Amino acid sequence: MKAPTTAGGSLSVLQGTALTLAAVLGVGVVTLPALAIEEAGPASMLAWAVLIVVSVPLAATFAALGARHPDGGGVATYARLAFGGRVSTMVGWAFFLAIPIGAPVAAGFGASYVAEAAGGGRTTEIGATAVIIVVVTIMNWLGIRISAGVQLAIAAVIATLLLVAILASLPRVDTDNLTPFLTHGWSGVGAAAAVLVWAFAGWEIVSSLSAEYRHPERDIARATGITLGVVTVLYLGIAFVTVAVLGAATGRAPLADLLAGAFGDWARPLTTVIAVLLTIGAINSYFAGASRLGASLAITGAMPRWLGSDVGDGRATPRHALLVVAGLGLAVLVGEALLDQPTDATLLVTTGTFALVYVVGTAAAVRLLPGGWPRAAAVVSLVASVCLVVLTGLPVLIPIATGIAGLLWTLRRSPHPAQPRTIGGETTVAEPLR
Repeated sequence: MKAPTTAGGSLSVLQGTALTLAAVLGVGVVTLPALAIEEAGPASMLAWAVLIVVSVPLAATFAALGARHPDGGGVATYARLAFGGRVSTMVGWAFFLAIPIGAPVAAGFGASYVAEAAGGGRTTEIGATAVIIVVVTIMNWLGIRISAGVQLAIAAVIATLLLVAILASLPRVDTDNLTPFLTHGWSGVGAAAAVLVWAFAGWEIVSSLSAEYRHPERDIARATGITLGVVTVLYLGIAFVTVAVLGAATGRAPLADLLAGAFGDWARPLTTVIAVLLTIGAINSYFAGASRLGASLAITGAMPRWLGSDVGDGRATPRHALLVVAGLGLAVLVGEALLDQPTDATLLVTTGTFALVYVVGTAAAVRLLPGGWPRAAAVVSLVASVCLVVLTGLPVLIPIATGIAGLLWTLRRSPHPAQPRTIGGETTVAEPLR
């Protein structure tokens, strides 16, 4: 069923672009260039370039799915339409629970900069991480129009600051830093790509916001195209100047070093501002998408019905699901603090889930999208997604286990068919698992 041509939600193209940009860009741009250089040296730029090339068909695939099937369930809805309720339940559970598991990772990136600037060490970092999660929860609680408006302002500030950092660093490029190029061989490039998957996740979560657009069939493609262009310029620019300017001297905070080198040490605090804004923006998009995913799963009977009992007919913020996501995220943070684990301890589990969700989403696209370029993009995306899963390795077993647990819960519950309700453009109903 295609998306309706009438107006749907409240998101404009610019607001949708801001939410998509924040989800894809994320705070990884502040720290991941250094981690990629550790794995592959100057050749890490190849990993960035390859993942950007992969992002083109991937973004096109999810944009086409969102335009044709606007629904809060996102990938879970596509899986249900293509493969039935059991696959939908499994991918839905894995993805929904991955958001709170990954929330401390994303928030911790920004919080680490706050701790470094303000002092206080790990206590400050844990506290700042919790504050960021709470702030984003409040933003979403106030509704998609408010959070999207704030997101638009954040996106404009972030893009401007990152572009300034790139342009100001170009005069200091030293080509000697580009050799030897394949410092750790081709295997290093693959390892860098596995790390950088985090930087390119995001296309899948905004599919859960597809029903919030005013005109999904038109606006989603526009927002996706703008986002892809901005991400390409910023990611490749930051990756290049990090390698060509800092070289082997790259520290854990390359953006801070770039700004300090261009403007002096007074500019270092700007990195903290950028990191915090990137963090808030990314988590805001994921919480917005995850809350709608949870509500959609609840309405189909794949999750406890309480999660979706406060929404219907395209209105209201799914606050019940939002509270669960935020509460679980804070619980993961508390567990990491008690176990003396870093906030990025669950990074590979989260990226593994994203990669697995890409496989299911793109496989569904191959069945759901019409022939021509949409299906061709889906096939390319499916092959690339399988490669990402292979690169991620054993951590993908955890979301698989989560999905199986969700399926078992669904099979054990008493069947009480849900009433048809709409979260945006498509009516969501419970269907028998098959």
